[in-house]
Amino acid sequence: MSRGLKSLAIFVAFVAIYTLGRHMIGSSTTTTTSTTTTTSVTTSSLGGTACQAKDFSGVYNEGEGAAGTIYASVTLTKSSAGTCTLKGWPLITLQDKLGGLMTSSTLDVPTSGNTFQFLTTQANDPPASVSVGQDGTVQFSLAYSDVQSGTTACPDAVTVSVQFVANGGAIDVTPTYPVAPCDGGRVVLSPFY
Repeated sequence: MSRGLKSLAIFVAFVAIYTLGRHMIGSSTTTTTSTTTTTSVTTSSLGGTACQAKDFSGVYNEGEGAAGTIYASVTLTKSSAGTCTLKGWPLITLQDKLGGLMTSSTLDVPTSGNTFQFLTTQANDPPASVSVGQDGTVQFSLAYSDVQSGTTACPDAVTVSVQFVANGGAIDVTPTYPVAPCDGGRVVLSPFY
């Protein structure tokens, strides 16, 4: 295959991925609350002690970009003794460099009628009960559009706060680079895995 044809094939593949990626993030209608705090399906205890945020520390795993979408994940490590259980999606809030809450909304996937796919296979599975012991980890994936619309700037979040249940304790996670979700601060979330 000639160099020109290879270049054309790569360009066509990029355009197709970009178009599909924008379609998947931009066309979904299954969103949750769009306020300065985000709500979502909460985690619950199934046959064990419910996980508490105070028992965990977190690391933001920088992601990769594809066709205007940034994919990343968060790993939470349990530091206390014993085992706890959780199931569902995380509740997250985004904070600016001054600690102020940023307006954001979340889209929990997978849900019925939603075709969004994360790069990590486990992130695309329905919520399942996850047991975490001392020094054990649990993860969730997230994605957001970094394509600015018109003159509307995409805000920079320097802290991602993670909760297991509404009004519960939070685990603050600091990414190396700001999280800048466009589209009104919309972040797509996977269940814990």
